[in-house]
Amino acid sequence: MEVVKAIIRAFSYVFHTILALFLAAASGMALAFASQSLHLDMLPWTGRTLAFVVFFGSLCGLLTVALAVTGRLRLLFFLWSLVVTVLMIKGYFFSGYRFEPGSVRTALYLILGSLLSLLGAWSQMMRQPGGRRRY
Repeated sequence: MEVVKAIIRAFSYVFHTILALFLAAASGMALAFASQSLHLDMLPWTGRTLAFVVFFGSLCGLLTVALAVTGRLRLLFFLWSLVVTVLMIKGYFFSGYRFEPGSVRTALYLILGSLLSLLGAWSQMMRQPGGRRRY
């Protein structure tokens, strides 16, 4: 069982690192060139505000991953994972977002990855350095 938990934790770190790097790059380019060019209709912000929120949010995401990997402030990583999951579910299914043909599958994969990484973030919170559990 510990091996499965370790794999899910590793997936969680990789998933959120890739997500944060992608969002930092996309929003960074939007801020550098044209903030109106970033359109993420599943999020509640628009324009320059969207670019700033996504850019600084992704930097916070990278920081929380780094802290969690090193064993510090693991709660922040869990909270980051929870916020990402909630924003994805709310944005894709409980907002005015309209899917393009074929994009439902991508959204479902993202949400599934987010839910799996939320489990990994939860399991890493219960771990002590050296693999011992905290009670």
